[in-house]
Amino acid sequence: MKQVVQNYKSGELAVLDVPVPGCKPGGVLVRTAYSLISTGTELMKVSEAGMSMLGKARSRPDQVAKVMQSVATNGVPATYRKVMGKLDSYTPLGYSLCGVVEQVGAGIDDVKAGDVVACAGNEHALHAELNWVPRNLYTPVPDGLAPRHAAFGTVGSIAMQGVRQGEPQLGEVALVIGLGLIGQLVAQLLTAAGVRVVGADPDPARCELAERLGAAACGDPASAAVEAAVAELTDGHGVDQVYLAAGGGSNQPVELAARLCRDRGRVVDIGKCRLDLPWNAYYEKELDVRFSRSYGPGRYDPEYELEGRDYPIGYVRWTERRNLACFLDLLARDRVDVEPLVSHVADFDDAVETYGRLKDGELKAVAVLFRYPGQKEEAEPAEAPVVAVPAVRRGGAAPSPARSAGAPVRLAFVGAGNYATSMLLPHLSQRDGVELSTVVTTTALSAANAQRKFGFARATTDLDAVLGDKSVDAVFVVTRHSSHAELTRKALLAGKTVFVEKPLALTDEELAGVLAAVEESGNDRLQVGFNRRFAPLLQEAKQRFGARTGPASLRYLVNAGRLQQGSWYLQQGTEGSRFAGEGGHFIDTASWLLGADPVSVYAAAPSGNEDLQIVLHYPDGSTAAISYVTTGAPGFPKETLDLVADGRVLRLDDFVRASVYGRKRWVSSRLPKARDKGQSAELAAFIKAVRTGGPMPVPLESLVATTAATLAVRAGLAGGVPVTLAGAR
Repeated sequence: MKQVVQNYKSGELAVLDVPVPGCKPGGVLVRTAYSLISTGTELMKVSEAGMSMLGKARSRPDQVAKVMQSVATNGVPATYRKVMGKLDSYTPLGYSLCGVVEQVGAGIDDVKAGDVVACAGNEHALHAELNWVPRNLYTPVPDGLAPRHAAFGTVGSIAMQGVRQGEPQLGEVALVIGLGLIGQLVAQLLTAAGVRVVGADPDPARCELAERLGAAACGDPASAAVEAAVAELTDGHGVDQVYLAAGGGSNQPVELAARLCRDRGRVVDIGKCRLDLPWNAYYEKELDVRFSRSYGPGRYDPEYELEGRDYPIGYVRWTERRNLACFLDLLARDRVDVEPLVSHVADFDDAVETYGRLKDGELKAVAVLFRYPGQKEEAEPAEAPVVAVPAVRRGGAAPSPARSAGAPVRLAFVGAGNYATSMLLPHLSQRDGVELSTVVTTTALSAANAQRKFGFARATTDLDAVLGDKSVDAVFVVTRHSSHAELTRKALLAGKTVFVEKPLALTDEELAGVLAAVEESGNDRLQVGFNRRFAPLLQEAKQRFGARTGPASLRYLVNAGRLQQGSWYLQQGTEGSRFAGEGGHFIDTASWLLGADPVSVYAAAPSGNEDLQIVLHYPDGSTAAISYVTTGAPGFPKETLDLVADGRVLRLDDFVRASVYGRKRWVSSRLPKARDKGQSAELAAFIKAVRTGGPMPVPLESLVATTAATLAVRAGLAGGVPVTLAGAR
């Protein structure tokens, strides 16, 4: 059989032909299907092997101490021969895999040949085609769990043991420092346990990934973003636990932990980082520093690991094996998602090349899997579905505005609900050159109320009469979501300029119907109520940020909150999902800031609530991550946005303050009297387009692309893979 090995003296990596291990009593022989490369622990070993002898000594002072003890006991010549003999030997790599039981040893009765198992151990779950694994280091894989996901069992157990050491409680806030493989899993496990997570990592891609998978906020530990997030989530008290999942020689993680942990909080060391504890900081807060030992109780105990002697559950609830089984159960129940962590799957025969690419930095990865030959081929993840962005076809010249010079712009409103009467009509009723002609509602009293309050010339329940009125220049569609597309279609066919509140459509068919009306009539005079791009504060911040040359990373947190019982927004059967109704706002804002339409959409949702994590990709490599959450604190701001590119950061805080960080720092001078989300400026631009016959404020192609991307979220949730937007500009 073949096995990946390394010579620690020379640094050589090889795939060797070695004998098949025997199937000893007390364990099983497992044929590997997938094994996982730990991009932290294993790459550290690979990097150390490539060092000089002095470098090796500096990186492992614990081993140097053992050598010195051996010199004192056995003398220099004997110690030298012993050390060089050990260094100049092949050692195995790997400790986490999934495979199929090929043979069962004596005394094993919990699995049989053909069963799929996950295996652990740096002496038993190696990167090899066959491994002998003792009883307490394997566990059966639940039905339906993909072997490629079960291969994460060992690293999942490491993360789980770390979380158990932190003793998290529902509602607490935790800081995870280091968002590599272990840190990503720790963050997901904490989120599944009802803990809000702040992540710290200098890699923006890892921060974005953690947020997509449930973290409340993530950022570079050297920036102010992490401290700001902790302050917001904890009311300034500090986090309840800190999990050190970082590596390297910097003492920054330990110092950051002390600074952001609350009084008498807990600091758990999972990774291998420098631990020069600043005495004053840890003493003054009386911080509880804990260590997490690998996979859990039983680790390094030969009686447990090799002889199969279990610990009584009444005394030790979570052992290595129980942690392994628990993590697989969470995977099987979709409480933890490892598929987004898989950066690359390599054939086992390409192991040496894969390690080389990882070491050289050519392959940027969170997790890499080896896929082995000779086993039943596992289906790869479904190919990304493709959603076509409908092309805009105009059937002829758009109708010219039938208005005489100086005449007022005459508007009709279809619908006079809360949004129309609170956010649109107050701006229009006081605007010069605008005449509120007719209001149309389904009930006579609501029409009469709107007429009385805002001065409409007429109130009616007859839509056709309004659409046939040649004196009406533009129609506002401000009804429930399910009627938007059909009312817009009718108004376009009637030759009216149309302002429709979001959403434009709830289905692909409805969107196609609107565009068919544009093609049939030649009337493309349409605006959707995506007002945020018109917000003065955001407009100024974008101008201050300036043009960019490289791709950008945008993060948008929407703390939407819960709806009151009885709200028609909850009628998803007729009115569509809540995100389908208002998600276009946030996609449009992101696309406007990035200057393009998205080309793909990925969506994920935690189990049991309406929260959504959405990642949009753009043609130049930019990304926008939108966290749309309903489970946040009511007192937290509704919308916060960060745009990062070219060494600059744009920050928007709920339309009351904006800032830009670059060579110079700009902060909006004072808080406005009220949040201005752009409705007034949007309406002014719309009225100007109607009055002059000039271009609409937002190109129709952009409105269609935003609507298609919003609709694609549903397809992304159903498929669990990114959705390509074919035809996107």
